[in-house]
Amino acid sequence: MQVIKKEIIESISNLPEDVDIEDIMYHLYVIDKIKRGQSAVQNNEVVSTEELKKEIETW
Repeated sequence: MQVIKKEIIESISNLPEDVDIEDIMYHLYVIDKIKRGQSAVQNNEVVSTEELKKEIETW
């Protein structure tokens, strides 16, 4: 079984029995965003604080 599939199954299994589908979907959304963030860091696809401040100033 793929690692992500195992993590998702385990994560859903740890939710309360009375969880609704919206809570499950949100939980999966958060897991996805965390994984994407971790991947971006590993691939050096991040913006420094200084670069971000400069970008914000142009708004």
